[in-house]
Amino acid sequence: MTQSGELHVTKECPEYTGAAGDHCTIKSSNIDEIADGSRVIYAAAAAEGSLDSDIVLESSPGSRADGHVNLDLGAGTGTITFSGGTGTLDGFKADIKVSADSTGLWHWDGTYSLTRTAEAVT
Repeated sequence: MTQSGELHVTKECPEYTGAAGDHCTIKSSNIDEIADGSRVIYAAAAAEGSLDSDIVLESSPGSRADGHVNLDLGAGTGTITFSGGTGTLDGFKADIKVSADSTGLWHWDGTYSLTRTAEAVT
């Protein structure tokens, strides 16, 4: 089973301090597989106003996607690439542009595809 299309996600980061292991929380998503309340966990610490880190998107128990983020924290812009996952995010791929608004919310806008194996669908 394959689905694809545009991806639009909003997240907030009140607990994020720039340390490795910190996370942000998804507030909204236009695809069901990324539920409100999902967490984005950063493997590396921010340094010198930027973040270049592997990330994990944890959606529901057993469902996660692995990716990489490059952010200019001062400008509030960057990119994310996801290249696989497990559970409901099995086969998740995405190319995302990141932006921040004046209220402190972060926005992901891009394209995605989900190509699930038969085991992930059942």
